[in-house]
Amino acid sequence: MTMNTVLRKELFNLPDGVIYLDGNSLGPLPASALARATKTIGEEWGQELIRAWNSAGWMSLPQRVGDKIAQLIGAPAGSVTTGDTLSIKVYQAVAAALKMRPDRKVILSDNGNFPSDLYMVGGLIDTISSGHRLLTPSPDQVADHIDETVAVVMLTQVDYRTGRLHDMHAITRKAQEAGAVVIWDLAHSAGAVPLDLTGCGAEFAVGCSYKYLNGGPGAPAFIYVRPDVIESIEPALAGWMGHDAPFGMELAYRPAMSIERLRVGTPAIVQLSILDEALEVWNGVEMSDIRKASITLSEMFIAGVESRCPGLKLASPRQSDIRGSQVSFAFEHGYAAIQALIDHGVIGDFRAPDIMRFGFCPLYIGEDDVTNAVEIVAKVINDGLWDDPKYKKKLAVT
Repeated sequence: MTMNTVLRKELFNLPDGVIYLDGNSLGPLPASALARATKTIGEEWGQELIRAWNSAGWMSLPQRVGDKIAQLIGAPAGSVTTGDTLSIKVYQAVAAALKMRPDRKVILSDNGNFPSDLYMVGGLIDTISSGHRLLTPSPDQVADHIDETVAVVMLTQVDYRTGRLHDMHAITRKAQEAGAVVIWDLAHSAGAVPLDLTGCGAEFAVGCSYKYLNGGPGAPAFIYVRPDVIESIEPALAGWMGHDAPFGMELAYRPAMSIERLRVGTPAIVQLSILDEALEVWNGVEMSDIRKASITLSEMFIAGVESRCPGLKLASPRQSDIRGSQVSFAFEHGYAAIQALIDHGVIGDFRAPDIMRFGFCPLYIGEDDVTNAVEIVAKVINDGLWDDPKYKKKLAVT
């Protein structure tokens, strides 16, 4: 598959005059998603009312969408379900993993992990009050801290700031050899890099669906559990949708004997229907082709920006094989520069203290987009367009 056949820009609603390099934070609107949402609201909810749980298949939608995501992350059908938020899914996975290793007290992550993941672990530790501790070395030192004291290794495969890529297979293998349970956060991986959860062997994986999967703001999260352990894990959040017979209304919790036990509350059907529709854009697309195109686009951008903007310092790994589908540059005035870029038609985003992030999704970004983006970046940086008071006013979302 060539770059041109990977590019499916016509399947997205993208504003004219905008080069969108922020799909690593929020994917754009798939062209068919609005009609799907309208159908779900107007026809299914509007006409079927509560009957739509059966007639429109609402009850099984979390699992059906999960199976679509499973195809993109190298997991078998029936091993992924959707719902809630990524933070909730992190909590579920870590809590279940700790019960699998009751005699161990260390949860190993890294100091580049997304803060919410670490917050959820900290809250869980405080809640259970059993002497657990969270260890967060630098990302390149994680493997050195894996030993027989570690209960759980919980890592985000692609660093949200720099795009640094952990070696999922090597770390999983070392952790499991030491007897630890492994959880991967795939927030910046799913839909961006090829994944093989079956081959990897990790017990758990979690992720969000509003980045490269284009499910929309607040789209439901997903959780994967390795099939051979699904029936033995104990959910900490025992919601009625995870019960083996939700409408039996039993007073005691009895978990479903499938991935369904990781469901918690009533699913957000409108959001799930949009995500279901968004995943259709991946039909016929190979993740290996996406990866090749992503590397080509990223390399073009790095070369162009470095040759034109010596004041920017590459913050992402230079080697493409250890970098996800984003490129980050460090710049003292990064926040103002990003605001100026947005104002001039290139949308990226900023992460403290000085990181300018740019995401490359080959489904809707082509080589012409990268060439034009480099020109605009050079103009904003070299002409000092960022040095305007209006670009320095901090907004709620950066």
